[in-house]
Amino acid sequence: MTTRVLDQVVATTDFHSSLDRAGQLMGHLHAQRPRSLVVDCGDFFEGTGYYSLGRGDVERRLLLSAYDVIAPGNHGWSHHFEPKLRELTVCANAVDTDGRWLFRQFHKARIGNRTVGVTAVISPQAFSAIPLAERASHRVFDPAAALWELRGRNLDVQDWIVLSHSGFTADQLLAAKCPFVSVVFSGHCHSPKYGPLRVGRTLVVKGPELGRGYAAAEPTPAGWTARSLLADSPAPVPRRFAPIADQITNLHSRLTAPMGTILEPWRNRTVEPRELLTAVVAWLHERRSDLPVILNEPALRTVQLGEVLTLADLLAVEPFANELVHTPLPYRNGGVQTVLQQLTDRAGPLLTAPAELPSPVHTALMTGYLAETFQVHCHGPAGLTLGGAVCHVLTGAGPAIPEGGAL
Repeated sequence: MTTRVLDQVVATTDFHSSLDRAGQLMGHLHAQRPRSLVVDCGDFFEGTGYYSLGRGDVERRLLLSAYDVIAPGNHGWSHHFEPKLRELTVCANAVDTDGRWLFRQFHKARIGNRTVGVTAVISPQAFSAIPLAERASHRVFDPAAALWELRGRNLDVQDWIVLSHSGFTADQLLAAKCPFVSVVFSGHCHSPKYGPLRVGRTLVVKGPELGRGYAAAEPTPAGWTARSLLADSPAPVPRRFAPIADQITNLHSRLTAPMGTILEPWRNRTVEPRELLTAVVAWLHERRSDLPVILNEPALRTVQLGEVLTLADLLAVEPFANELVHTPLPYRNGGVQTVLQQLTDRAGPLLTAPAELPSPVHTALMTGYLAETFQVHCHGPAGLTLGGAVCHVLTGAGPAIPEGGAL
């Protein structure tokens, strides 16, 4: 139980290794910390080149320096099992295959004059987005059922705060099912909705993602209030963050390395994932017209490009280091359209080449992540990364792939 005197909870979400904004965000959190329980709703790791190069070391140091309680997200799931981060992590609905809790279920704190339980849940949809190898011995169960069970065993807790890695819409449903919850801090969805939105007596609120801000909630005599705030004003960064800032600067210098001149159609503009992925899928299919290509839109991110493609640009647009593999399609029930719908449900909108796949398709080119989503383990490497394909489409340079070669 936290011993310092607190009067509010401050929550970030979906930071996604946005270390360019770390100094300003940490300055704001440092200013709030003396009177605030500082929490995070998941996905603090992965999403930029900083993570690809640093493997999460800076993000780990930030969490251990600035946060009291954190929730696990689908990105960076394995980091929450590191001993020090596991001490900070709470989750009420995640167990191993023997039914043992993966994390402590909640954190108790005194906020205002209230005894508050802070817990977290991750939705089955978000859990299914974790790479299979990282979650093979884990499972999650219904978040609402987990919260009711937790409440029933801790009747001395006056208010419950939930850090939810489920999505803003899902969190409204969760609030309706669990009216005893005071505040749901939302994460995972990257939706334009931030709230606060009241569902019965429960407030659902989300802080701006990618290090742009945070949400705050505090108890009042009439109940809880909440707000979403931008960290857009200058805030002094404490001296103890200086070594972390130096580490970020070092990574930034490596990320500015040029990869090639950007071709005219992509130069000096914002490039959206679907547009770029359409070109990538077409380029891959041109190299092997006998092999259908299936990629999911969330594999790429929106990026602002200039004249020259840097390593930072490439890792920003494709931050997940996806390998391309040849994968047999698992026709368990139904034809190719059924398979594609199942994959869309699990991994987001798809782009294929050809646009209308013939039936049956025995083998397709896709990412290793999609192959794992299908739980297909007999795939073979294509000798190319998705980032390499993106680099070639944007600059005309990159891996030399012969026509009909071993793609």
